Amino acid sequence: MDKINIEMEQTKKAESVENDEQKWVCDSSVDHKGRVPLRDSTGVWKASLFIIVIEFSERLSYFGLATSLIIYLTKAIHQDLKTAAKSVNYWSGVTTLMPLLGGFLADAYLGRFSTVLVSTTVYLLGLLLLTMSRVVPSLKPCDSDLCHEPRKAHEAIFFLAIYLISVGTGGHKPSLESFGADQFDDDHPAEKKKKMSFFNWWNFGLCCGLLLGVTLIVYVQDRVSWAMADLILTLVMASSLVIFIAGRPFYRYRKATGSPLTPMLQVLVAAIRKRNLHLPSNPSHLHEIPKSETSRRRLLCHTKKLKFLDKAAILDDKQDSIEQLQNPWKLATVTKVEELKLVINTTPIWLTTIPFGICIAQAATFFIKQGVTLNRKIVHNFEIPPASIFALAAVGMIISVTMYEKILVPVLRRATGNERGISILQRIGIGMIFSVSTMIVAALVERKRLNIVHENPLEGSASMSVFWLAPQFLIIGIGDGFTLVGLQEYFYDQVPDSMRSLGIALYLSVIGAANFISSLLITIVDHITEKSGKSWFGKDLNSSRLDYFYWLLATITAVNLCVYVFVARNYSYKKNVHGRTTIAVADCDDREAVA
Repeated sequence: MDKINIEMEQTKKAESVENDEQKWVCDSSVDHKGRVPLRDSTGVWKASLFIIVIEFSERLSYFGLATSLIIYLTKAIHQDLKTAAKSVNYWSGVTTLMPLLGGFLADAYLGRFSTVLVSTTVYLLGLLLLTMSRVVPSLKPCDSDLCHEPRKAHEAIFFLAIYLISVGTGGHKPSLESFGADQFDDDHPAEKKKKMSFFNWWNFGLCCGLLLGVTLIVYVQDRVSWAMADLILTLVMASSLVIFIAGRPFYRYRKATGSPLTPMLQVLVAAIRKRNLHLPSNPSHLHEIPKSETSRRRLLCHTKKLKFLDKAAILDDKQDSIEQLQNPWKLATVTKVEELKLVINTTPIWLTTIPFGICIAQAATFFIKQGVTLNRKIVHNFEIPPASIFALAAVGMIISVTMYEKILVPVLRRATGNERGISILQRIGIGMIFSVSTMIVAALVERKRLNIVHENPLEGSASMSVFWLAPQFLIIGIGDGFTLVGLQEYFYDQVPDSMRSLGIALYLSVIGAANFISSLLITIVDHITEKSGKSWFGKDLNSSRLDYFYWLLATITAVNLCVYVFVARNYSYKKNVHGRTTIAVADCDDREAVA
């Protein structure tokens, strides 16, 4: 009888715990008053929609500026093609590397919500300064064709403004996206499934901002004035900031946990100190956090790779055990060791996706500049701005993301049994195939354009329609829908929970590093080809050989794709995450990945 009563009490207790988990969110997040959040009134889509609105606004501003930047630099600042392309690449590189600093500050000290507020304010100041540089008479540019030198005052304020926008983006991008993903509880099955869709719909909103940026904003720049376009962007950004703040009661917040890099350094120091110790044959003998301390923290179980680091979790019998337990520089937990392994394992993926980023860099520089030389008339006297052709990349990405979410994922789920449809790295790899195709198509189109120029030097390529560029923009857009979205999900999901803003920053740094390498590659190719007779990069497009450069990029990307496939096939996913219950440390290498 007593046994039956005990079983009934245990059943009631389990049901009570389950009901509490349905009512409350117990994933270490808090509400705007610092309390455990109610599941029904916080997070998920009701919070994410506010966050996607401000992302739409930021992408509207960014692409409205970025896609026409090379045109502005050559027209108003009077830079030559090669210098303008490098300037765009440097700015894009800084803009996409700054999130490494912003993501670190968000995870370690400020928290994601506060970082978004501060960085968006800096972004807004940059837009205001940019507007002033085109409105205030003493700061206005010299737009006259007779003016061959830029006005130094305008040049200084202009570059200060766009690099202020870079700083704002540095905090905005990693914090906002990870803050949006934080609105979904990984340990709640329904919310976890919604989270898989979040990155797709996040990019759908991003593409809508991109689409309006390269059509409406670029049209205003081309037909009305640059100042009017900047004023519109400033007002939209200010409005979206108000909307973002209005969603404060619905958000779930994560408190900053201190530097995520310090625990990794502690693991490395502890492992070096214990380099002469022998690893136990059973991983359960390694040190892990006691059960009483893990009620709201997820643990990682042991994996077989990078065994040297496991020595950091050995409790040395020859030393005082209490002192070791109190000193993280002498003893680490299995979870801390595995977190360092996760970061190390992302490095080969980061490196092998850089060539994809180099291909993307061409879309905002040489692809746009090609559009300037082509016939952009659609009907009668209506002529589309050169940068608006970039809208096709957004269309390609929207088509790709929508078809993937609504058609491919349901079909592939049934076919593979994987809740994602295909693995994250497979998704990234598919997009990289599209990047190779983009460069091949771009090389063929540029060759055709040059043939027309040689046949009719006076008219140039003005008789060739700008829509010859449509295939390369559409293909790169479709590739973005696979690779860029995949990289966002990968670097958010596969890094430790304490550094998810930094994880998003790592994804952005792929594009940033690629922009710098693209500039370096232009310099190297220019130097080598100039020595051999004629540089591939002349004063303008008609005296350049961009088709050769595109073939070079296609070759580099194709070779890199083979390396990526090898790396991806040997990658171990972060499949070994336990929930908020503590179990014995176990070896997880043989578990099937569902990521």
